[in-house]
Amino acid sequence: MSTPTPAIVLGGTGYVAGELLRLIAGHPQLEAVAVLSDSRPGTLVADAFPHLRSAYADLEFTGLEEIEALVRRAPLSALFSAAPHGVSAAIVDRLLTAAAAAGTRLHCVDISADFRYASQAAYEAVYKHPHGAPTRIREFTCAVPEHLSKSPTPHVAHPGCFATATLLASVPLLALGLTDTRLFVTGITGSTGSGRKPVEGTHHPHRHSDFYSYGALSHRHVPEITACAKLATGIEAEYNFVPHSGPFARGIHVTVQASLKKSLSTAQALEALKSYYRDCPFVRVGDAAPRVKDVATSNYANLGAVTNGSSIAVMSVLDNLNKGAAGGAVQWMNRLLGMPETAGLTAPAPGWT
Repeated sequence: MSTPTPAIVLGGTGYVAGELLRLIAGHPQLEAVAVLSDSRPGTLVADAFPHLRSAYADLEFTGLEEIEALVRRAPLSALFSAAPHGVSAAIVDRLLTAAAAAGTRLHCVDISADFRYASQAAYEAVYKHPHGAPTRIREFTCAVPEHLSKSPTPHVAHPGCFATATLLASVPLLALGLTDTRLFVTGITGSTGSGRKPVEGTHHPHRHSDFYSYGALSHRHVPEITACAKLATGIEAEYNFVPHSGPFARGIHVTVQASLKKSLSTAQALEALKSYYRDCPFVRVGDAAPRVKDVATSNYANLGAVTNGSSIAVMSVLDNLNKGAAGGAVQWMNRLLGMPETAGLTAPAPGWT
């Protein structure tokens, strides 16, 4: 591509939208041209994201009508939606309709939950409200990039951050037939995973120096994880998931445990994981236990594993805002646009967050 592809970000002032803008600022072939905000149109993006001022000194939030006009006149554009679930679908549908009517090409990666399910009924069973654009569902595929070499649809729904970490750890176990299909998952997430608006569960005085579970065995992302695992492996596994709130801002640590079908040493388990992800530039399997600080703010995921002969535990760490959301979305968009998968995403973690 000789000129950058215009990129549009939905999600206003949210953390994921800010992370998308940070990644796009360093991308060799994407240029942020519009950021949707219904509440702050005409105000500077840098006022909401002061850390991005050097990259976006003059860019202003804009309204939906202006974005619709943009997709009508741009021959090709990239749409990233970090709008809330229940809101994203209708906006995405409107912009895709505008592009189709104008004969322009628009690819979308949705980071909300609106297109993660294969049917309207499946979505509504989890989120308890009508889907905003049910006829668009068939145009989206939900998968972790490492588990699907190419999207069969023109648009992609990125799995949630907990789902991404869990799938990276568990899909090889199922795909290689190493374990039973009953899996036990413990996940710990940083406070940014709950969004920018402070609530009791994420407010610093409540969360600092504390640790607690929530939604044990009933978390809404379990059906999403199950569906993605089935797409990747053909197996409908049983996930028993207990999420926890950690006292840090960025990152996720997941441990997946399962019974082995046959005895396997730790060395053999690690070799199986390394082989499975051999061609995946953003997944690294190491002999030592993975640490959140080694991946925080990056698009890399680190895995480790141990066995005791009859059981296996696979540990997975990633950054919830990057690999688990914005970075994974850019990774998918790179593919949809025919660019190198790693474009704009290879910066290492700082290590001392």
